[in-house]
Amino acid sequence: MYRATRRLVRMAGLALCLATLIAAAPARAVQLLRDADIEYALTQLGAPVLRAAGLSPSHVQILLINDNSLNAFIVDTQHIFIHSGLMSKLETAAQIQAVIAHEAAHIANGHISRRLGNMHSARTASGLGLVLAAAAAAAGGGRAAAGLAIGTQSSVMRSLLSHSRAEEASADISSIRYLMRAGIDPQGAIEVQDLFRGQEALSESRQDPYMRSHPLTRDRLRALKGLVSGSKAQGATDPAAAYWFARAKGKLTAFTRAPTWTLRRADQSGSADIAQMRKAVAYHRQSDLGRALGQIDGAISQRPKDPFLRDLKGQILLESRRAGDAVAVYSAAARLAPNHPLILGGLGRAHLAAGNPGEALRVLESARGRDYGDARILRDLSVAYATTGNNAMASLVTAERYALQGRLNDAAIQAKRAEGALARGSGPWKRAQDVLSAAQRATRR
Repeated sequence: MYRATRRLVRMAGLALCLATLIAAAPARAVQLLRDADIEYALTQLGAPVLRAAGLSPSHVQILLINDNSLNAFIVDTQHIFIHSGLMSKLETAAQIQAVIAHEAAHIANGHISRRLGNMHSARTASGLGLVLAAAAAAAGGGRAAAGLAIGTQSSVMRSLLSHSRAEEASADISSIRYLMRAGIDPQGAIEVQDLFRGQEALSESRQDPYMRSHPLTRDRLRALKGLVSGSKAQGATDPAAAYWFARAKGKLTAFTRAPTWTLRRADQSGSADIAQMRKAVAYHRQSDLGRALGQIDGAISQRPKDPFLRDLKGQILLESRRAGDAVAVYSAAARLAPNHPLILGGLGRAHLAAGNPGEALRVLESARGRDYGDARILRDLSVAYATTGNNAMASLVTAERYALQGRLNDAAIQAKRAEGALARGSGPWKRAQDVLSAAQRATRR
């Protein structure tokens, strides 16, 4: 079930957590979908492509944006953004890997670095907030909004958000080379472009966002087909890649499509554990806890060392108000993946719900230290600090969350409050200064 608030849609139940991005008006917002399982799958799919491009898989994060339109884009050198609509539309692992290869080519070929201007790299919550502001604009939130957050003028933003035909041709050539180097059938690149055939004849308002930032022409498509036909590519499918694509798409659609739709198609998932995982999500969304637990336990029995299935079970229990049981399950997941921030975030959230704020604080700080880009972890951490009486740190973490969400005026107020109560020169004090600096940059426009 969807619940819309100011056109910002919240996915029912999905550990796909939102980070609200700044947009041209408060009513126009975008969401990041954060889910440990899906992000791991995208990492597995993207790693061979990124390595083939000479990029480090540990330094380029592939993230989903909650938008039903078809798009994928970059706004810095550390992130590749893919719309959930495109992920749901694609049919094979090779297709999503072709999308990743194309965006990786824009990074590797320097198409974004030359246009970054005074956008700062996303090494802090506020820095990532500025990047996400640009992502909101690129996804349709409006260039003016990103210009506000980044401190650039609209002409710079137009340059930032659009690739030239020459750059597209260059990225095509490089992406096919990467796919071949990684042993992936480049035919997927043609299949992706076929989704957009004919859109160049449409008015800009009717085109998918991908067409507006990745101009496609008949000549370019013909050249791309020539590259693929001359590649002597192997058509074999990688079973591991096929599995992780099916799992990521299966979980995404289980949370975004009607439960009855999922239940009719779950057994076509290609793997018994994926089918059971999808059924667990569908039954959970129907508030049928018994069936949901039965299905997720069946999946866990097939993959007992898989932390992400236990993460989903913990989510189901927590959202069914069984916080104590959720703590136990999340703890088991954390033992299997002790350094995964989203799993640690779920464990901290369960501790908070179970009335263990001290333990929640410890776990959530560990999660934040590994991923300062999850707004939900920051929200829970601020509650944990406030509950344990540390209001200065609660204000600081709230400031970072607001900065991440593009609410820079609110962030500055909270950061100023924290700055006055924190030890001057300390690490937390410097974090407050970072938020204040980001807010000041946003006002210099």
